Amino acid sequence: MSAKAYQCLSCCLKDALRQPAQHARRQLHASAPRPARRRPAYPSIKQAEMEASRAREADIDARAAQLTPYTAREKDLLAMRYTPEQMKVIEAGEAAISPRDLAKQGRLRGDAFRPTYMDDFATLRPLVDKPMRLAIDDAQEQTTQTRKIRSDKKLAIPGVKYSGSGEDEDPHMLRLSQQTGLDRTEIRRLRVKNLISHRVVNQTRMGKIQSLYFLTIAGNQDGMLGIGEGKAAEDEDGKRQAMMNAIRNMRPIARYEERTIYGEVEGKVGGSIVQLSARSPGFGNRCQHLIFELARAAGITDLAARTPRSRNKMNVVKAAFQALTKQTLPEDVAKARGRKMVDVRSVYYGGQVY
Repeated sequence: MSAKAYQCLSCCLKDALRQPAQHARRQLHASAPRPARRRPAYPSIKQAEMEASRAREADIDARAAQLTPYTAREKDLLAMRYTPEQMKVIEAGEAAISPRDLAKQGRLRGDAFRPTYMDDFATLRPLVDKPMRLAIDDAQEQTTQTRKIRSDKKLAIPGVKYSGSGEDEDPHMLRLSQQTGLDRTEIRRLRVKNLISHRVVNQTRMGKIQSLYFLTIAGNQDGMLGIGEGKAAEDEDGKRQAMMNAIRNMRPIARYEERTIYGEVEGKVGGSIVQLSARSPGFGNRCQHLIFELARAAGITDLAARTPRSRNKMNVVKAAFQALTKQTLPEDVAKARGRKMVDVRSVYYGGQVY
């Protein structure tokens, strides 16, 4: 055996330092050696991708060429509509935005109905857009309508109602308008909802007479509320009767800040008791569905309600309506006590609600 195999550690390190750096790294480094050939810093680009990039750049250049600046004629037309300060802003914006960047970053429509050309749609094209109506067409149509109106007037017989004459055909609606002072448009805008409906039977000496009962509420959602009852043998007659009675019985409802009631009120009808309480803004109407519909028709948005005793539907609706209409206003309390009422929030806090 050679003496080289029995060298000490210091001699081995000296021999390793005298060797080239690459061989020394391979012998002394603990990790695997790095391969001689490294990967390129940039991935290889195919010829097809280069051609697609060139075509995309050419398309961007073509679209940028179409975005021409304003001409002198266009600036004169814009000056007729905008002020000189606005014209300066428009010109500064046009100078700041490059047409190439606008064509490159702008988003075009990609749906199937997109136009195949770039246009500002300021000019009607006869082959592409809808053709314009000529003045002679408008004159002919106006003449036709005038003749039709004249013919209808000639055929009208005095004392006979026609379907298109514009007169109120429903005598019930006409009578309701006369009694309430509301026109047909205002009546149609009212919120009307049927809350209770069931069948009733009246026992007479001639036998049992069946009929349908309806309880309906009506309100304008701005402080007016009414309830009405109707009973008839036919469904439509009973509903119409209840609706008209509800509109006739509409009463003003006191609202604090046009959102809730004043304090706590209670109503009692039969064995049903309804307790209503005012709540802060954003509380909402947290009550059963019958009272919820009453509050929404009256325009109340923050309300709490409890029904500790009987929950008969008819009595609950009537008790809730009774409680809403018998609220005690702070002005009445101050007048009864001979005091002057002052709103502290409007005096000290500018009317802000916390």
